[in-house]
Amino acid sequence: MEWKKITDVAEISEIKQQEGYSLIFKHSTRCSVSMMAKRRFEMDWDAIPEGTKLYFLDLISYRDISAQIAETFQVHHESPQILLIKDGECILDASHGDISAEEVAEVISN
Repeated sequence: MEWKKITDVAEISEIKQQEGYSLIFKHSTRCSVSMMAKRRFEMDWDAIPEGTKLYFLDLISYRDISAQIAETFQVHHESPQILLIKDGECILDASHGDISAEEVAEVISN
């Protein structure tokens, strides 16, 4: 699996329109907690079912996109943060130490 980087605010609308599962990882490149959460997530992401679209946002470089994500999916902004989107709706969001690839896989499987 690999990340698709979000670099344009229009991509948020595209994710909202998609069918199936998408995951957005919002990452602060200046934060050691965010680095650890990302590394731990990537070590376990084989648990996530194939076909799940994985998106990555560098929120230091793209603060406006981060704000749009919070507004579009009706979640409080956190960093680091994951949002699991199903058919355009956020069905799971987690931040900091609660970020877990296993939990994402479990939600998708149920």
